[in-house]
Amino acid sequence: MAVESRELKFIATEEKGEVSALYARPRGAKALMVLGHGSGTNMRHLFMQELSDALNDVGIATLRFNYPYSEKGGGGMDGEKVRLATVRAAIAMGMQQARGLPVFAGGHSMSGRMVSMACAEESIDGLKGIVFFAFPLYSSKPDTERAEHLKDVYVPMLFLSGQRDRMANLDLLQPVVDNLKGATLHVVDTADHGFKILKRRNTDEPVMEELARVAGGWMAG
Repeated sequence: MAVESRELKFIATEEKGEVSALYARPRGAKALMVLGHGSGTNMRHLFMQELSDALNDVGIATLRFNYPYSEKGGGGMDGEKVRLATVRAAIAMGMQQARGLPVFAGGHSMSGRMVSMACAEESIDGLKGIVFFAFPLYSSKPDTERAEHLKDVYVPMLFLSGQRDRMANLDLLQPVVDNLKGATLHVVDTADHGFKILKRRNTDEPVMEELARVAGGWMAG
């Protein structure tokens, strides 16, 4: 499949300056997803590359991006205010690149949560929905405090969560999703928080293809 690819730059915040983004648009794309990485990685991490490729294969354009801390490499994570501003700037960049495509946003773990927090804080015009690839419901002690803001999100949400995710026990996550308007949960058999799977899966479908199929179908629908 022919894919238009290029590297872009955008201003994360005035103080932090520019960060990088990777744009990939397959021929005949049906939607564009602004795709953020997990807290300990960056936009070029193998997981992000494979997920982007899989989404491209099902007709979803992607815009991966870095935060200021992941752009520089090393050092501590940016504060929440900077990460939220970066997410908003990345989505704005996605809107500019969409050329008529519906725009969605989300990402792996931390980034999905940052997108939903940004939307809960102030709605983002034109954003069609949020896709969470492993929503981090908690860090260590199981609770649902991190999900409180989701009730203030007014766009559809898709949660793709691993059956073995130690940061999102399904007994806690399922009721959270059930109580949200316009939210859907898809459980990935045997997957953990990083979507590593066991051999005893109930399907032969590769996990990245499953994530892309479910997310792509939801966005196209």
